[in-house]
Amino acid sequence: MMAAPDTGEVLLKVDNLHMGFGGVKALQGVSLEVQRGEIFSVIGPNGAGKTVLLNCINGLYRPQQGRIAFAGKDMTGLRPHQRARLGIARTFQKIELFSGMTVLDNIRLGRHIHMRSGLLRSALYLGWAAREEIEHREVIERDIVDFLEINHIRDKVVGMLPYGLQKRVELARALALNPRLILLDEPMAGLNLEEVEDMARFILDINEDPRWRVTCILVEHDMGVVMDISRRVAVLNFGEKLAEGEPAEVQANPQVVQAYLGEAEGIYATRR
Repeated sequence: MMAAPDTGEVLLKVDNLHMGFGGVKALQGVSLEVQRGEIFSVIGPNGAGKTVLLNCINGLYRPQQGRIAFAGKDMTGLRPHQRARLGIARTFQKIELFSGMTVLDNIRLGRHIHMRSGLLRSALYLGWAAREEIEHREVIERDIVDFLEINHIRDKVVGMLPYGLQKRVELARALALNPRLILLDEPMAGLNLEEVEDMARFILDINEDPRWRVTCILVEHDMGVVMDISRRVAVLNFGEKLAEGEPAEVQANPQVVQAYLGEAEGIYATRR
């Protein structure tokens, strides 16, 4: 089932990004546009610059050249927390959770950006601060925990959970931000077949369900998932954009086959 955008509106525009580390050119003039409401995937071999691109979009890196605009406004110079306030959430290739905290506490951290109570009121937990926390807690428990089917582990310490459930908790924390755009860095990595199918279903629901309608940028090596759920796909190779288009178009591109697929046949086959 392929996701479709709400409109032709460009939500994110990346223009001529350059990023290097010493003598390594991680990004070389990468440009792309992501429409509101679509699932846009970025693929490529290891070291192609995919994660570097996500790091530039959410502000962990500042590109040495180029511009990034979100909803028509230049955000190239904004810090990560400022981009989060715009509605950009992120999951990571390597899970970035607080392993000694519970599932609910990790998810609540993603909600902090919407808290309006000051430090003193929050510390005393009185009046508006108490009501505000209760309201946000209800949103987390009603809309996120149930949606991602993790109610049974809500009070478990994250570090004691299986890897697949930790991935789901990280997605829940990103959703707690109530994002307009979510950056998903290899969400299927390390998952078994059943967990991959569940994660793909959650991503589709996040994108299509009227409660969310979140635009998604997906970096992923599982080509079955990419070709199955993406509306458009961009291919990076050695920091350059090699191709971009609909899944079938990218699949048939000889340059992509040569640079990314090599001699492996069937790697683009969908799961369904």
